[in-house]
Amino acid sequence: MSGTVAPRLAARARAAGHDVVGWPRGRVSPDDPNASRSFLDDQAPDAILHMAFGAESWAGQLAGHAARGNLPFVFTSTTMVFAPRPDGPYTIDSPRTAIDEYGAYKIRCEDAIWAVNPDAMVARLGYQMDLDGAGNNMVAHGDAEQARTGSVRASSAWIPACAFLDDTTRTLLSLVTAPEAGLHHLDSNAATAWSYADILHRLMRVRPAPWRIMETHEPHHDQRLIDSPRIAGLDTRLG
Repeated sequence: MSGTVAPRLAARARAAGHDVVGWPRGRVSPDDPNASRSFLDDQAPDAILHMAFGAESWAGQLAGHAARGNLPFVFTSTTMVFAPRPDGPYTIDSPRTAIDEYGAYKIRCEDAIWAVNPDAMVARLGYQMDLDGAGNNMVAHGDAEQARTGSVRASSAWIPACAFLDDTTRTLLSLVTAPEAGLHHLDSNAATAWSYADILHRLMRVRPAPWRIMETHEPHHDQRLIDSPRIAGLDTRLG
């Protein structure tokens, strides 16, 4: 409940009439399977969304609990399960090639979940955007770089997987209320295929920002996550 996406998703769920309970790490350690089991039994949730850091064994335990109770289970993974080479775009059938620790960690979590819950939903996310410009997202990073260096470097050869935070949370909640087992690529740039530089220029039209954009040609990478029918395209907001 302290990350980029989870608090916004919790607010959306509550606004829709759902009760939301965050995992109380201070008193229930994710590394203690007995305590975790007791907490889950006491709460008796109707659905579980795993959006936190924790060992892959915890991901497996949460997914297993959901499987035994026939509950919707959603895990947020990342486009970083794919290394920059081979280049994208990536489908749900593309081999996961990450060698960095974060991407490899998410792969281990995905595998732990599938091992115990074939009906789980894994939603891979890309770079998030929020016009409020706060937190860990593309707009906030642009503001910070502009303030630090006087410009924002933006590659015209990088096609990022990305989405507006509002669209991401709406789509994640839809997976809970209308479950569809399997992998989901939540990338609003899948069809538009805009470069990072293109996106920043378009963001300035809808959110006037004092960015001085310096276009580059690195990195050179198509990071898109194809198979994204559930989430709105970037052109709906930045067309």
